[in-house]
Amino acid sequence: MFTITDDLGTQHTFGQTPKRIISLVPSLTETLYELGLEDEIIGITKFCVHPYHLKSVKINVGGTKKVHIEKIKALNPDIIIANKEENTLEVVESLRDICPVFVTDIVTVEDALKTITDFGKIFKRTTDAKKWTDKIEFAYNDFKYFMQDKKWQKAAYLIWREPYMAAGGKTFINEMLKLNKFKNIYELFEGRYPEVEIRKMRIQGDPELVFLSSEPYPFKEEHAFEIGRATHHAKTIFVDGEMFSWYGSRLFKVFQYFKALQNRIKE
Repeated sequence: MFTITDDLGTQHTFGQTPKRIISLVPSLTETLYELGLEDEIIGITKFCVHPYHLKSVKINVGGTKKVHIEKIKALNPDIIIANKEENTLEVVESLRDICPVFVTDIVTVEDALKTITDFGKIFKRTTDAKKWTDKIEFAYNDFKYFMQDKKWQKAAYLIWREPYMAAGGKTFINEMLKLNKFKNIYELFEGRYPEVEIRKMRIQGDPELVFLSSEPYPFKEEHAFEIGRATHHAKTIFVDGEMFSWYGSRLFKVFQYFKALQNRIKE
């Protein structure tokens, strides 16, 4: 028997290692897979697209905001993995009677490393977890060294259109922007993903860079042109949203992507 506390402060006690896992968080589904837990994963969301083959061999239990509770019950899980931002409190509360719901709250790289370590403890994969945290920490420190002489640049990171929405403060995306020395002009706006008016972009921060995320909205060239007209010649750049918002094992690839992004911006 062992007890572990999740990121919301809820204590979970397990009589034995959980063997039937449902993951409601795409980036953590990928992380569980990388920890060697493919056989233990029994249910995932429709947004859990990495690794791709899981979609055809695991049960789809719905989305991240709306789940099929009866389908989850029928799977008889030992544990459900959730996230404070990805999943609503209503979803989490509705599942607590089925089995323990381990809720993560990940805003920084350090938070992500802690989650991987927690998974190592819960699923008796401490060696695998240590390998991943060591690899990520090495890449993380290497990137910080790479960035040390770079100058700060003002930036906006847009995730949606009609209405336009941006990544604000207290988000993992904002932390990734800061690591790249991009000063988020919407960091102090109210809400994690505030609605913004692009025609006011000049007076609200006048960014040098505007990032258009590949998810959840499929931005196109015409949108980049529309946004560009609202700035003082800001560089508009399409970026891989997964690299800015997927925490967990994905972080090992992220820092190499960021190096390439920095080089693109210099061109």
